[in-house]
Amino acid sequence: MSKKEASKPSKKWLFRLVPIAAVIAAAVTVFILFLGGADKETGIRLYREKISLLKTEALTEETYSALNGSPAGAQAGQAVFISICNKEQRASVFTGVGSDLDSAWENADAKVLEYLKSNAYDPQWVKVDAVCTSETIPAGELGGRVTASYNEFFRYGIAFDPMYETAFLEAELNGCKIYDYEDDGTGIDLEYLNKYLKKTGRAKLELLPDEYTLFQCYGWFCDDEDKVYPLFHDGLEYGRRDIELIDADYAEQLMVNAGYFLADQVNPDGSFIYGIYPRFDNEINNYNVMRHAGTLWSMVCLYRITGDDSIVDEIDRTIEHLLDKYVIYRDENTAYLYEEKSDEFKLGGNGVTIIALSEYMDVFQNTKYIDVCRCLGNGILTLMDGETGEYYHILNGDFSPKEEYRTVYYDGEATFALCRLYGLTGEEVWLDAAKTAVDHFIAADYTQYKDHWVAYAMNEITRHVDDPEYYTFALRNAQENLKTIYNRKTTYHTYLELLMSSFELYDRMVTNGIESEYLDTTFSIEELLKTIYARADRMLDGYFYPEYAMYMENPQRILNTFMVRHDGYRIRIDDVQHNIGAFYKYYQNYDKMVSYGLLEYRDR
Repeated sequence: MSKKEASKPSKKWLFRLVPIAAVIAAAVTVFILFLGGADKETGIRLYREKISLLKTEALTEETYSALNGSPAGAQAGQAVFISICNKEQRASVFTGVGSDLDSAWENADAKVLEYLKSNAYDPQWVKVDAVCTSETIPAGELGGRVTASYNEFFRYGIAFDPMYETAFLEAELNGCKIYDYEDDGTGIDLEYLNKYLKKTGRAKLELLPDEYTLFQCYGWFCDDEDKVYPLFHDGLEYGRRDIELIDADYAEQLMVNAGYFLADQVNPDGSFIYGIYPRFDNEINNYNVMRHAGTLWSMVCLYRITGDDSIVDEIDRTIEHLLDKYVIYRDENTAYLYEEKSDEFKLGGNGVTIIALSEYMDVFQNTKYIDVCRCLGNGILTLMDGETGEYYHILNGDFSPKEEYRTVYYDGEATFALCRLYGLTGEEVWLDAAKTAVDHFIAADYTQYKDHWVAYAMNEITRHVDDPEYYTFALRNAQENLKTIYNRKTTYHTYLELLMSSFELYDRMVTNGIESEYLDTTFSIEELLKTIYARADRMLDGYFYPEYAMYMENPQRILNTFMVRHDGYRIRIDDVQHNIGAFYKYYQNYDKMVSYGLLEYRDR
């Protein structure tokens, strides 16, 4: 199999790169598609071209052999679903059944053509699913099977009758919230099912049937550039393209696409569109200024990679919004990041803001925000016990104590920031405080938390302190958690950040000849690299490839960014930021990882 490509960049990146003539040509095409008459012919022509490509890829001897018999069930024989999408609306899906694969395909194809002859439609994406396995179960079993899976990860389509007259792909069922993951549910939310039936022009169901046919499919997807991708037909990656190799170029493309998605979320005042639940294109009405700061960090990394001056204005606006509205001074030398909705100051807010601003100053080679970083650093010091290295986490809006502890993340964020401040200023106060905090991490065994921010902090402090004890602790933070991290089935994007920070530290040890008994006797670079690749591959399940996005309400809005499937496909700026951070380090370190044996150790 040849190397697959990430799907096309975000609409903002495309607009910046496409010549104006191409933009005009595209506009003319769109105009024609709304005129009537010719638009139907264009839609039919585009569909015929794509379905022909899919047929060549799908209807092979291997497929015929694999789908021999009646995989859809004895009465249906074989079943084929064809999905078409214009990028602007949720895909329309057409089902055909037959005694063999060819007749099932032709019956589905005929329904698509009938639809296109009656509707002005631009089928930019076409996907074919052929049922490869099925099982009929009593209705009473479905709820238990659905709730036994990860939330939103029950990866089976359902036929509500033996002839697939009312049948839905897994992507439709999860994409429209038809599966009910509540413990006391029947497995099907009848209200959402009937809403979907109504939108697709079908009669509603008054009652659920006594039995269901569960099925999975072989799938193939044709994109708007007429490239065809075979799709996984089982496992948690079900329904997405197989990527033969996640190399530096691929990692760069993923993070750049997602970075431009973040740039698209910047409002005129410098705030972000905080998040989207894409099933029904609902924006998340919330705001967490810490996540604003972390997202700024990702945008600066995007600029470092692309050098695209067109995003500088957005970066600057997000910084000014952050500083003008949310950085509050207790006195002229001490500042905190203010969380308006909860009227509080969070230790981690100071940390992430320093990290983002220090990244900005490094990339743009200036000291524009060094004074505010010092003041935020002093805010961190006021929340630290200088003897024990422990942090106090939350103050009220009037600077009074509120909450001693909230999340372990804050400790790593604050310590990482102190190390960054030392790198910026060379002032020992910051490094001394960071060392005190790290000594506490070691004494309290923070390896138990599997925390990516601790890994970031250890990677940063060992740039300045060659203490074998620090290196050993950092290696333990990875090694002792590798089994758990490797076996994690959901995307859990921060794990790759932890692993990549640990790899950078390991490479520094080898390069600088840092000696450690733990490194020599216990640590396994093979297991680390194997787990890094496994996590990178698993994270692709949370990337909105078009074959996933086409079953959401507004596909083009959420294309080529990252989501959290187990929370309703949530897209939130911090989710995207952590994915970018992980693939950014993967991209930066890929060649070194290969030199240590990444390609030999990965699970392929």
